[in-house]
Amino acid sequence: MPNTARAIQLMADRGDWRHSDHEFPHNPRGRWRRREGRGGGFEYHYVCLPRRARAALALRSHKAVAPPERKAAKADLQRTEQWAWYEGLPDRKKAQAKEKLDVLLAVEALVRAGEDRDLAMMVVAADARVSLRTLYNWRGLVANTAREDWLPALAPRHTGRTAEVECSEPAWEALEALYLRPEQPNFTTCYRHLQQMAQEQGWTIPSEKTLLRRMHKVPVTKRVLKREGIEALKRLYPAQRRDRSMLHALEGVNADGHKWDVFVRWPDGTIGRPVTAVFQDLYSGKILSWRTARSENTATVLLAFGDMAEAYGLPDWCVLDNGRNFASKWLTGGTPNRYRFKVREGDPEGVLTTLGVQIHWTQPYSGQSKPIERGFRDFAQEIAKDIRFAGAYTGNTIDAKPENYGSKAVPLDLFETVIAERIAEHNARPGRRSKVCGGKLSFDVAFTASFQSSIIRTVREEHKRLWLLSAEGVTVRQQDGSLHFEGNRYWDDRLLELLGTKVIVRFDPDDLHAGLHVYRLDNSYVGHAPCIEDVGFRSREEGRAANRARKTWLKAQKEASQTRYTLDELVALMPAPPAAEEPPEPKVVRPAVWGNMALKPVPTPAEQEAEQEEMEGNFGRAVARLVASRKENGADL
Repeated sequence: MPNTARAIQLMADRGDWRHSDHEFPHNPRGRWRRREGRGGGFEYHYVCLPRRARAALALRSHKAVAPPERKAAKADLQRTEQWAWYEGLPDRKKAQAKEKLDVLLAVEALVRAGEDRDLAMMVVAADARVSLRTLYNWRGLVANTAREDWLPALAPRHTGRTAEVECSEPAWEALEALYLRPEQPNFTTCYRHLQQMAQEQGWTIPSEKTLLRRMHKVPVTKRVLKREGIEALKRLYPAQRRDRSMLHALEGVNADGHKWDVFVRWPDGTIGRPVTAVFQDLYSGKILSWRTARSENTATVLLAFGDMAEAYGLPDWCVLDNGRNFASKWLTGGTPNRYRFKVREGDPEGVLTTLGVQIHWTQPYSGQSKPIERGFRDFAQEIAKDIRFAGAYTGNTIDAKPENYGSKAVPLDLFETVIAERIAEHNARPGRRSKVCGGKLSFDVAFTASFQSSIIRTVREEHKRLWLLSAEGVTVRQQDGSLHFEGNRYWDDRLLELLGTKVIVRFDPDDLHAGLHVYRLDNSYVGHAPCIEDVGFRSREEGRAANRARKTWLKAQKEASQTRYTLDELVALMPAPPAAEEPPEPKVVRPAVWGNMALKPVPTPAEQEAEQEEMEGNFGRAVARLVASRKENGADL
C-alpha cells in the first residue's frame, strides 16, 4: 500500500473504488461511504484493497492472543516483583508511601459518601497540605491498579544521586590489589601508595572517603576471602548439625588428642605439656577412656582404645582424625579409604580393622566434624584451670599467659589424679542440654540407659594383645646406616642402600633387643636389623669381639668387591701407542747461533728413534715398579 493519502486517493481512482453502484448507503453490498466526521472524505471496505494487502490485514487481525491464564500469571509475577522491591526499601520511603495511601483513601471515602471526586480532591489536598496537581499525580500512579497493590505503586522510585566521581580503571584495580591482601593493610596506607602510583602513571583518582565507600560495596565474600583467607570464608557458611539421638550407646565413638595448657613434671624431671588421647561415645557424649603421654603417638591411642574395649566393649564404627597417629597402619591398616602412607595389598591389618570396627575419617582442620572438640572446650575451662594446677597453667595462647606463668609444674601422678576426678565429674554433671539428655540427664545416665538395652560386642583375652603392638617410622642414619630407636641402635648392611631415607620398622614392644624388621615406605621388606648392644668401657673381650666382627665384614666386602682384571692385565689390554711420524729433512740448513755459542745441532732420524725407545723403556719400568710396590703393600690393583 502507498504511504501517503494522495497516493491512496490515486489508487482508489484507478481502481474505481467509488463506483456509484457500490455506495454503501444505497447498496448493502456497497464498498464505500462518505465519512461523517469533521473534514469529510471517504471510507472504503477492505475488499477494495489489493490481494496482498487483504492477506496481510487478515493475518494481523487474526494474531494470537495470550490466553487469560498466561496474562494472570504474568500479572501475579509483576505483583510479586513489585512487592519484593517494596520490601527492600528503607523505612523512610515506606513511610512516605503510607502517607500517600492515607491521602488517597481519604479521597475515596469522600467519593463513597456522595461527594464529587474533583471537589473531594480539592478538600483532601487542602487538608493534607499538598498541591492539587500532586494529588492528581498520586492518583495517576494507582490508575488501573488493584486496591491491594496501591502501597508499592505509591512508593518513591527516585534513587538519589547516582553519578560517581571519575576514577581510572587501572587505579581502582591497583587499589583492590593493595587493599585485598592477606596482610590486611589499613585503607589509608593503601590510598597513600595509590596516590604515588597515580602521580607516576597519570591516573585520575577521587578522594580517600569516596574510594572507601566504593570498597565497602565490594562483596563481603570477596573481601573476607582475600584479606582473611578461605577458613574465614568457610565460617560465613552455616555449619551442619547432625542428630545423634537415633544412635545407641557405643554404636559409634570418636577419638582425638588434646594437648593440655598445663606444665607437668615427668618422673625423669623433664617438664612439658602432656597430650591425652580420648575416646568419646557419640550417642551420649560420655568420655569413655583416655591415656596421657608426653606427645600424641600411636601407642597411646591404642592403649586408650584398649581401655575402652575392656571396660565397655567394641563399637560398631569410629570417627577418627586423619592425623599421622590415628591413621597409623597398626591402628587402621587394611582400611581402603586411608589417606596416610601408601595403601598396599600386603599391608597388615590394623587393630580396628581386625576387630571389625568401621572407620570414618573427619575433614582435616575441621573441628566442627568432631563432636569431641566440644568436650575439649570443657577440658580447657574446667580441668586445665583447676585450683590444684595454679601456677602451672600456661594460658591457651601465647598472649594469654597468667601472671604466675611458669611458677611451678604439676607432678604427673597428681595431674592424672585430677584428670580422672574431673572427667568423672564431667560425665556425671546433670542438666546437659543435648537432644539425648534433654536438659535434665547427665552423660552417665543417658549412656547407661541406652547401654543396658543395646547389643554390645565384648572382647576376649586374645583380643587384648592386639593393642599392645605398635610401629614407628624412623630415618636411616646418613653416616653409617644405623637405626636409632627408643634409645637402642640397630644395623644391617642392607640398610646401607637406604642412607638418609625414612623406613617403617616393626617390633615387639616388650623385647626391643630382639631387633627390628625393616620395610620401605611402599611396604616392601628390607630385612631384619639386629640390636647393637652397648658394652662396658673397659671390657677387652667385647672390644675384641667387635673388632673380629668388623674385620670379618671388611673381608667379605673386599671379596665381594674384587674385579675381573688385575692392573697388569689391564695394562696389557691397553693398545700400543701409534708410531711417531718422522719429520721431513730440510734441503737447506743454516746453523742457529746464540751469542758466541752455536746451538746443538738437530738430531738425525736415527738418533730420534733411539731416544724414543729409551723413553718407552723408562715408562714400562716405572709401571712395573708401581705394580710391584702395590702388591707388596697389599693394596687393591
